[in-house]
Amino acid sequence: QVQLVESGGGLVQAGDSLRLSCAASGRTFSSTVMGWFRQAPGKEREFVAHISWNDDSTHYADSVKGRFTISRDNAKNTVYLQMNSLKPEDTAVYYCAALGSWYNPSDVRYWGQGTQVTVSS
Repeated sequence: QVQLVESGGGLVQAGDSLRLSCAASGRTFSSTVMGWFRQAPGKEREFVAHISWNDDSTHYADSVKGRFTISRDNAKNTVYLQMNSLKPEDTAVYYCAALGSWYNPSDVRYWGQGTQVTVSS
């Protein structure tokens, strides 16, 4: 069992930065692929980024590539999402997720409760 708790969301202006954090419980965190997803009002939840268990590989959605950075600290059981140059279209609830494998980001085993990010123009 893995429990995920996100924090760091808020209201910012376009061009600003935010860093989301996801604290995980469970002894298997250091061997788990982790990801971030988001869901905007009226839209389906979409993949944002994921990171391998040893921080060696990352992958991003085209919409955030070059602006967002995913990272993890296995000693702290925490995964981060640094979001720079935020745009109004980044407004969404952001979810942390524990994935079943690196090769299939849709294979989500556990979800966090989500944190709201709102970007004003």
